[in-house]
Amino acid sequence: MTLADMHCAAGGQATALDDQTIELQLKTLAGWARVGNEIRKTYPFKNYYETMAFVNASAWVSHEQDHHPDMSVHYNRCVVAYSTHDAGGITLNDFICAAKLEKLIHP
Repeated sequence: MTLADMHCAAGGQATALDDQTIELQLKTLAGWARVGNEIRKTYPFKNYYETMAFVNASAWVSHEQDHHPDMSVHYNRCVVAYSTHDAGGITLNDFICAAKLEKLIHP
């Protein structure tokens, strides 16, 4: 089973991952990087319409998983950052949602 096929643990049940596990998981997600206590990626697009289509699709993923990223939306790019605040760091939930976003772009 891949990360994109998994479902996030319910609120409060996810635990922060250790540094080694985080680095191993990052290797499975192209373009994602650790920045402090979050994982982050900038998605480039041709125009605002494509950017907003991605934002709306990622909102659906967030709703389905009940796990929401911080997003910075620009004309032709979107910066997505995941962290599990109630766990105090990066959890498997963050990687699951990142993988689901990757599947939106590269089905």
